[in-house]
Amino acid sequence: MIECFWVKNFGLQCPGCGSQRSFSLLLNGDIISSIIMFPALIPTIIMFCFLFAHLFFRFKNGQFVILNLLKLNVILIFLNYTIRILY
Repeated sequence: MIECFWVKNFGLQCPGCGSQRSFSLLLNGDIISSIIMFPALIPTIIMFCFLFAHLFFRFKNGQFVILNLLKLNVILIFLNYTIRILY
C-alpha cells in the first residue's frame, strides 16, 4: 500500500487514512470491516458512479443527488476523522 505522506511527515492521521485498507477489504468481500475502517468509501464510490452516469445520461435532478452525496461524504469523513483523533 502507498505510505501516507501526512502520517509519515506529521505523525497524525489524515482525514483519508484508512481508505486504502477499506478499499482492499471491500475488494476481498469484507463489507462490514470496510465500512468500519472508512465509512465514506462506499458512498464515495456510489457518488462517482452516479457522477459519470449523469455526464452521459443527464438525469433530471442529477446535480441535486450529486450535491447531497457530496455533503454526505464530507460529513462521514469529518465524523470519522474526529472520532479517530479523539480515540
